[in-house]
Amino acid sequence: MTEPFAALADWGTSSFRLWLVSEEGTILGERRGGEGMATAGQEQGGFAGVLDRHLAALAAPADIAVVACGMVGAKQGWVEAPYVETPADPGTLAAGAVQVPDAGRPVFILPGVCQRNPQAFDVMRGEETQILGLETLRDEGRELVCLPGTHSKWVTLEEGRLSGFATFVTGDLFAAIASHTILKHSVAPGDERFDETAFERAVRAGFERPAEFSNRLFAIRAGGLLSPDDAPHGASTLSGVLIGLELAGAASRFGGLDGHVVRLVASGPLAERYRAAFATLGLGATEEDGEAAVRRGLLAAARKILT
Repeated sequence: MTEPFAALADWGTSSFRLWLVSEEGTILGERRGGEGMATAGQEQGGFAGVLDRHLAALAAPADIAVVACGMVGAKQGWVEAPYVETPADPGTLAAGAVQVPDAGRPVFILPGVCQRNPQAFDVMRGEETQILGLETLRDEGRELVCLPGTHSKWVTLEEGRLSGFATFVTGDLFAAIASHTILKHSVAPGDERFDETAFERAVRAGFERPAEFSNRLFAIRAGGLLSPDDAPHGASTLSGVLIGLELAGAASRFGGLDGHVVRLVASGPLAERYRAAFATLGLGATEEDGEAAVRRGLLAAARKILT
């Protein structure tokens, strides 16, 4: 029977994922739960109790080492793992790992990554491990990676190292605008329909005319009032305008998107929308498996920490 090498944990704000792996990376067991950073401290035994129960369910050895990434290392998490600065690679993350005291077993939390440029202050925590675990990172040249989400990350990789990044609060903006502005009358809560035609038109408007952003938002409301039967779908239009604006911002920050094949790390409906946005603008993109990537990044760091 293959002996487990380590337990790898992707511990975010609202979710927990754990894999028991061999040194070669074979998955020997996995667990998932909702005990994210935001609630783990209130669980029985706190963070240590959550981890112990998941490891016990996998019959993991009592002394198994654990390497974790994500918001578990934030100030509000189990133990703070201070940010390391760009450029970063698996060795940088391993060197910045913090061991949790009195955890009952070796538990190491990887740091996030920060960017201290006064013109572009930025931070990430968790995504860096995922990015550095992407398959076939090139040892030369420059790559561009997009990780959509509540806080979308656009990252440059140079010679296999995370050299810079920019965060766009696209998901936060959608939630705030849809719930707390006049558009709450145009975007029904929980409306998950996707009108691809309306979305594509809005992506193009957001990308090509970003200075008209707030005007395009009000047009969603006006269209519903003036032509309720024919107005474009509100949620799809809002999503398209915001994603188009994000792509315009990324193009501005990284010197244009033409000529790049962006690595898109996403799944489900979010991947569908970004895929459609890239296609609308004639931009190239390849899709990556984010869960597999975070495991590879964690394992690369674990090998450096534990061997």
